[in-house]
This record gives sequence, structure tokens and C-alpha cells, in this order.
Amino acid sequence: MEQRISLVTLAVADVGRSREFYCDGLGWEPLTYVDGEVLMIRTGAHLLLSLWDRAHFTAEVGEPLSGPGIAPVTLAHNLASRAEVDEVVASMQAAGGLVVAAPEPREWGGYSGYVADPDGYRWEIAHAPGEVGEMVVP
Repeated sequence: MEQRISLVTLAVADVGRSREFYCDGLGWEPLTYVDGEVLMIRTGAHLLLSLWDRAHFTAEVGEPLSGPGIAPVTLAHNLASRAEVDEVVASMQAAGGLVVAAPEPREWGGYSGYVADPDGYRWEIAHAPGEVGEMVVP
């Protein structure tokens, strides 16, 4: 199997609300949008973020975990500087995201904060100096 990820799919409560956050609020371009069903956004050369209606997700994949806490996954958006981290966190908050951890210096030498999208999925907005940062920042 080739070492690659093609899609990251998140089950969402309201696809329209996700479109408002990601497309209207953050300015991302939808690749596919079917109201009430799915929103797909190209996020890399060979990578899509798929925001799929929770009922459709459940019918095909199975019942998502529920209960207190958060999903045990984060999505990351890495940037070239600390100032860019602050700018993106502010733009996500203005679009309706909830800042759950303000950007701050981290033990591992970087700088990051966390923002929850309308369904509570955590986005790490980070500046990671060094090899990893060089690999993931265009």
C-alpha cells in the first residue's frame, strides 16, 4: 500500500453550518457541496477534507462514540511564523470557532493554540520550527 492519506472525513451535525464556518468564514473553496449531505474541500495536492452529515456517516460507517470529552484526534494547520498563528486563530474565532487554548510557546520548541470548529473538532494552529515545519509548510 502506498504511504498516503486521500481523505479525512469528519461526521458533522449540520453540513450547512460547516460550510458557513469553513467556506464563508475562513474563505476555503468547496470542491463538492450537497446541502444536508456532504462538503468536500481540497486541502492539499492529493488530500480532501470531507465534512459528512452525521446520519449518513452513521449509516455507512457505524455509530460514532458519544459522551463527555472530545474526539481523540486533532487536525493541524502549520504556519511559517508565530504572528501567522495569532492571525489564523483570530480569523477562526471571527468565523465562529471557539478558542480552547490560546497560542503559546510549547515545550517542544514551537508555538501553537487550539480552536474548535462548530462540531467541536480541534484544530491545532501551529508554528513548528525545524524539520517538521519545513516539511509541512508550503
